[in-house]
Amino acid sequence: MKKIVITLALAFVATVGFSQTEEELKGELSAAKDSIAAIQGRADAIQGAIDALPGWKKGAFGTIGANLSSFNNWYGQGTPDLSSGNIGVTVNAFANLNEEKFFWRNSGNLNLAWVKFDDKNDDTDDDSFKKGTDVFNITSLYGRKLNEKWAISGLAEYRTTILDNFNDPGYLDLGVGATWTPIADLVVVIHPLNYNFVFSNGDSVFESSLGAKIVADYTKKFGAVNFKSNLSMFQSYESGDLSNTTWINSFGYTLWNGIGLGFEFGLRDNKQEALNYAIDTLGETATTFETVDNKLQTYFLVGLNYAF
Repeated sequence: MKKIVITLALAFVATVGFSQTEEELKGELSAAKDSIAAIQGRADAIQGAIDALPGWKKGAFGTIGANLSSFNNWYGQGTPDLSSGNIGVTVNAFANLNEEKFFWRNSGNLNLAWVKFDDKNDDTDDDSFKKGTDVFNITSLYGRKLNEKWAISGLAEYRTTILDNFNDPGYLDLGVGATWTPIADLVVVIHPLNYNFVFSNGDSVFESSLGAKIVADYTKKFGAVNFKSNLSMFQSYESGDLSNTTWINSFGYTLWNGIGLGFEFGLRDNKQEALNYAIDTLGETATTFETVDNKLQTYFLVGLNYAF
């Protein structure tokens, strides 16, 4: 009986000792996390001061997504012998000059994707990779500062595709107005005088027009996270049918040596493109701006990310 009591006592002491040690370790871990947060805060403050200095600031990050598969005699699906794939690449880059009396901000976005669906039992189908997503945007904004938050500015923005139908259509916006920078990483362009040049080959529904241009761009790096959101809107003074909107959001998280995970999501509303698709691709020649089904255009890409 005496041995049992001694054994139970020792077990109780060991348990209490372990609990105390665990609590101490948790306390040390909490203190370490607080120290890391304080260090990160000081580092962010220093980086903010560096970003506010005059001169050029440049950067880029991109995402690569790929999904390849091959099936042989997989009878559970409708196409038992199948080779398929999806490959996508996005790149976001910027080069910004900030001086005491003026700024010059330049940015570009590229998103390309290829898809493949090859039925090995069908000799007539296309076994190559076909062009999928095809987006190319480049923007240049120059401003003369009136104060810390407002500037008189001029903007040039060009959008097209490059894998197929380059500059058909292509959009070039040229305009002047004001730029508002309420915080360091947010730029809002308000240009009431803007001409939207639309380029296309042959007879088409595309038409250039005068209107207003609004652009909102937020580019920020939070430690290992790169984030960019760009909203570009053109409102035609001639007709709402000639207006367009594009909104692209890019996210990159660096895990190791510049490599991480990336995500990009884009939205577009363009009635001219919808009508052109209905007439030239679907063959619905009787379709007009009043009858076209102008659906919201979207795309997304998820994959590996690399920060330059």
